[in-house]
Amino acid sequence: MTPKQVQRSEPGSVERWRKGLQNWRSHLAILAAGYLLFETLSGLAILFVPFSVPSQIVVLVHTLIGLVFLIPCGWYLIRHWIEYFRNPLSHIVLVGYLGFAALALCLISGAVLTVQAIWGVRISYGWDTVHIVTTFATLIFVLLHTIPLARRVPQLSSLTAAEGSSPPRAYFRGALVFTLGCAVLAALGSLAYRSPSMQREFPEDYSFSYGQDRPFAPSLARTENLEAYDPRLLSGSFSCGTAGCHKEIVEEWQSSAYRWAAMDAGFQRIQMNMAEQNGPDSTRYCGGCHDPISLFSGTKNLFTDTEKLTSLHGYQEGISCLSCHSIREVDVKGNADYIVARPERYLFEVEYAETSLEWQRLVRDFLIRSYPGKHMKDLGKTLFKAPEYCAACHKQFIDQEINRVGWVQLQNQYDNWKQSRWNHPGDASRTIECRECHMPLNPSTDPAAGDNFDYNRSPEDGKHRSHRFLASNQFMPAVLKLPGAEEQIRLTEKWLQGTYEIPEIADKWTSGPIVGVEMLAPEAIAPGETAELKLIITSNKVGHDFPTGPLDIIQAWIEVTVADDEGRLIFGSGRVGENGFIEEGTFMLKAEPVDQEGNLIDRHNLWEMVGVRHRRALFPGFSDTVDFSFFCPETARPDSRKIQPEKIAYPLAVSSRDAAWLEVKVRLRYRKISQYLLNFMFGADSGLTAPIVDLASDTRRIPVRTPPSGSED
Repeated sequence: MTPKQVQRSEPGSVERWRKGLQNWRSHLAILAAGYLLFETLSGLAILFVPFSVPSQIVVLVHTLIGLVFLIPCGWYLIRHWIEYFRNPLSHIVLVGYLGFAALALCLISGAVLTVQAIWGVRISYGWDTVHIVTTFATLIFVLLHTIPLARRVPQLSSLTAAEGSSPPRAYFRGALVFTLGCAVLAALGSLAYRSPSMQREFPEDYSFSYGQDRPFAPSLARTENLEAYDPRLLSGSFSCGTAGCHKEIVEEWQSSAYRWAAMDAGFQRIQMNMAEQNGPDSTRYCGGCHDPISLFSGTKNLFTDTEKLTSLHGYQEGISCLSCHSIREVDVKGNADYIVARPERYLFEVEYAETSLEWQRLVRDFLIRSYPGKHMKDLGKTLFKAPEYCAACHKQFIDQEINRVGWVQLQNQYDNWKQSRWNHPGDASRTIECRECHMPLNPSTDPAAGDNFDYNRSPEDGKHRSHRFLASNQFMPAVLKLPGAEEQIRLTEKWLQGTYEIPEIADKWTSGPIVGVEMLAPEAIAPGETAELKLIITSNKVGHDFPTGPLDIIQAWIEVTVADDEGRLIFGSGRVGENGFIEEGTFMLKAEPVDQEGNLIDRHNLWEMVGVRHRRALFPGFSDTVDFSFFCPETARPDSRKIQPEKIAYPLAVSSRDAAWLEVKVRLRYRKISQYLLNFMFGADSGLTAPIVDLASDTRRIPVRTPPSGSED
């Protein structure tokens, strides 16, 4: 509309246009324009600029400016609408309405996201999508609304000759000044923040015994670019639960074998033994799986005391959240054959772990929640679901570099599983993988609940995978007196006995014990006869060999006792004495590794191992049998019949009658560590003995036939 058209229009048009032109110079209008411009540009930067300290500062300034100027901007928009909603509808007015609606949704969604990031445990991805979409919509509609209006203003020069400089020019200049001021604030914040000084080099006295290109050997674990990592980079696991985000997962982890992998008293003693015999740098072989924080920080190098080989962070956290979730590549070769990427930490993540200042925690938590892209991209990968991921550590070998002789396979859960009945490539409905057993689903309010990448899950299933990593060690949590140890022990025993319910895979395997034992016994026996027992041991639920792990220290054995109807023992095998040792002659599922001179490896000195002289274990789904025989003694009768003591394994109190029946009890028993090794590591006077779990049992009563009267021996 030209000036003449304005003057010829209805009464009041000139005044209305003059008032509209004055609004271009309104401080509130300029403030609102600058506010919207900065929030739009900073929002686009948050969306597209790579993660960095400046990008995080922009998040903070974006939020701060958004909150401080939300009410003034909102008031301007409402007033602006009230002033113009009676104007005739035109395309400019229409896009103004659309821009107003988009902006209102953008502001509301931004406020909701801010509240969620400050007081919640995660932001809503629905609201986040609304915020992003309405940002672009607002940008488009506001430009379509303001640019045509600004282009018309010069045509109205006759109406604004006394008004000074062009109103649109002042409007846009003011908005730009406000935006630049906010940008300067963000820049000053970036310059003011001082990132913690991080170690990137190996210690000056670091031993590169295996070559400059293999700084962590003989472990196969390595970092990107083979650089050292400050121990703080991979630690701080407890902070993952301080704000309620992953509280449930941290509580599970802190009593798990992964958490105490480095503080394990047995590991520490064996590590020192290895260091004293082969040199401290040889212990890097163990560090990739037991103590990655210490390994990658260059701690396993030279030592002057017993603590030198394990850093404080490594000792407290073992396999921390970040040392596991920062793995980027794995190989099924084993011996910790994986690559860890340097994790980029959020502002004050490292500082808070050291200072515990509450304001630092609040800023850190707000950034992770409001700006979660980096957190999710780096720490949540489908690689973690693959059995091959577990194989990096759950597969072990010794080679010439370690034993000075040649390659020997040690524990190997991965290949056992891969070749077993539990693996059906391409058929998830029949396959049971590592995580389904050892990380069963738990009801959860954790932000990590839900999964869109598992065949049987959904993003809203309200479950997370347990980070207790239940397996077979209920001994060390009690020794270390870890928080939650009692619950960990209780669940581990249920796990070992096969009573831990896993609904996710209940239809894929049988109910009952993980390894069952069935007894075949005679229907009856007469005094003076020998009874033959056959025991069938079947691996029902175990996804790999049973037993598995370091078989030189694990003990799984059969205990058999036979007693008469008065409870007198007439045969026994596999009993544990008061000193914690299992009696000789016991049937055991075990391995007997030997060194190059044929000596038994019985101190977990695997670095000397060259082979195995005896090995007996159960492959998944397979059975083994073991035979026992015992003698049914005769009692002392008036006709002077005598017991045949040479056929009785154990002393028997003489009765005046024949037994009516004999009770045979069989138990499959398990403990994580042998008494001999415990005594070696901690001394016989320590009183330590590993708890025993009965995995399965069977009982039979065998009637004793009474010989015909007058029969001879």
